[in-house]
Amino acid sequence: MAETSTVARPYAKAAFEYARDQKALEAWSGHLASAAQAVADTDFNAKVVGNPKLSRGQKTELLLDVCGELDESLRNFLRTVGSRGRFAALPAIAEQFEALRAREEKRVDVTIVSAFDLDAAQQDKLATALKKRLNREISITTQVDRALMGGVILRAGDTVIDGSVRGRLNRLRDALSA
Repeated sequence: MAETSTVARPYAKAAFEYARDQKALEAWSGHLASAAQAVADTDFNAKVVGNPKLSRGQKTELLLDVCGELDESLRNFLRTVGSRGRFAALPAIAEQFEALRAREEKRVDVTIVSAFDLDAAQQDKLATALKKRLNREISITTQVDRALMGGVILRAGDTVIDGSVRGRLNRLRDALSA
C-alpha cells in the first residue's frame, strides 16, 4: 500500500488549486481540518471508517453529516476521497493543504523552544529577525523546556536552529570525542 503522504499529495494539490482559484483558502482550510479531525477520532474511525458493513458511500455521507454545513464543491471533494477509500489520508491531505497555503501566503509557522518563558519583546525581536532572514510572515508558537539550560531552539519547517546551551555542550562533546 502506498505511503499516506504520497496518496495525499494529489488530493491536497487539487483542493488547494481549486480553493485558491475560488479565493476560498481559509474556508477550505477550516473544513479540511474538521474532516481530518473527525476521521482521526478513534470512535468515528472504529464505528464508521473501519466498519465493513458500511459502503464507501454510506461512510462518506456520515462524514459529511459530522462536518456539518459545507459548500457543494467541498462536499464533492470529500465524496471523491471517500469513493476511493482514502479517508485515512484526510489528515495528511489537510496537512499538505496547509503547507501549500503557507507557501502561497508567504508565511511560516515557527516553534521556539526556550529554557524559560519569553516575554513579548523577546518574541518580537526573534520574529523580526526571522522575518528578515526567511522573507516570510512569521507565526510564533513558544514552548518551554527547562532541560535546555539556556538559549533557544527555532524550528521553521525543515529548518532547525539550535542555539541552546544543551546543544552547544553536545556539539562540544562530539568535537572532543572525535
